[in-house]
Amino acid sequence: MKHPATSWRLPVQAQDVLLALFITVMQVQGTIVRNSGEAASRPLTDLGNLGYILLIMSGVVVAVRRRWPVPAFVTAALASLVYYGFDFPDGPGWLGLFVALYTLAAYGDGRRSLVAAAAGITLLTIGWLVAAADIEPRAAIGWVFFRIGASVMSVALGESVRSRRVIAADAQERAELAERTREEEARARVDAERVRIAREVHDTVAHAIAIINVQSGVTAHVLDKRPEVAREALRAIEQTSSRALQEMRAILGVLRDDDNDRLPYPGLGQIDELTAKAREAGLDIELEETPPAAPLPNAVGSAAYRILQESITNVIRHVGPTRVTVALNPGIEVLEIRVTDEGRRAVPGDVPANPHLPAKLGRGILGMRERCQLLGGELDASPLPGGGFEVKARLPLVPTGSRL
Repeated sequence: MKHPATSWRLPVQAQDVLLALFITVMQVQGTIVRNSGEAASRPLTDLGNLGYILLIMSGVVVAVRRRWPVPAFVTAALASLVYYGFDFPDGPGWLGLFVALYTLAAYGDGRRSLVAAAAGITLLTIGWLVAAADIEPRAAIGWVFFRIGASVMSVALGESVRSRRVIAADAQERAELAERTREEEARARVDAERVRIAREVHDTVAHAIAIINVQSGVTAHVLDKRPEVAREALRAIEQTSSRALQEMRAILGVLRDDDNDRLPYPGLGQIDELTAKAREAGLDIELEETPPAAPLPNAVGSAAYRILQESITNVIRHVGPTRVTVALNPGIEVLEIRVTDEGRRAVPGDVPANPHLPAKLGRGILGMRERCQLLGGELDASPLPGGGFEVKARLPLVPTGSRL
């Protein structure tokens, strides 16, 4: 059985320990080899093997460079200043210092780390130049400028690595934020669609049930005495329920994503059918309609139809047979809607309103107000001083809110 190849990597601390051991050996051995054939001004064994101690110190400190970048750099810099200040032989004793400078810039916090590195390089430059004031031959002073240039390059390399790391982290954060934003937008769209479907279901079912309730009451009242009226009431119930089923099928088709059974959203073109059904339910409706100068946007027409439907349904459910005035006034920028009823009245021969219907309007007015707000409009619904109730809505013809 074959196993997939797995990558094996040393822990970071172990890597730094091995790097420190390598640099220490390179500094000590490289200095010895470089000066093996020359008479050094001061041997490494002088002052109690101070030269060896300083080379080892500046190499070993690399082991803690990631955990304490500033102390590691300070230690390596002091070791270099003391080493060259006591005129110990030149060699690769600056390897640990360059690694410490790189680490300070790469793992620091940006500006403060760069300031600390610049201050350190300045002090090192002064110390190195002072120590090389009487160096012979003078051509050997080139090693001083090499150390200065290599120090600056180490800081530049570390800052480049840090910048790329920051850019990558920012890109990752932006990607995560964009993903969260997409998820939130998707949830918001789902919630908005759920609310829209709930409004459509409420308006469709409430209107149909209200008319069916009235017509069934008429049927029960006149079934024995006037069968032809009962027959008309039953036909109205059949048509209303059929229409409600079609609208429900269209609304729920959104959830199935099925375009075959989906009907267009109702609009003001169906207002005559709406008022006819209301008259059959016992309302005396007067329609005051001004023809629009231009076709209304679909969202505005659909919202206007639903507001009229809900207003008329509330009259049927909570008032019963009464006079209702429906006024539509499409202006240049705003469609004004007004539905006014005269309140409950008792006329001999009329079928009384069902006394078991609730007195509260429920979520109807709230749904109408939400429809208006989605288009940037406003709605006012309040009882009239002399009796009755009035619903007034203003819908911008150029919607400023969300489309339905």
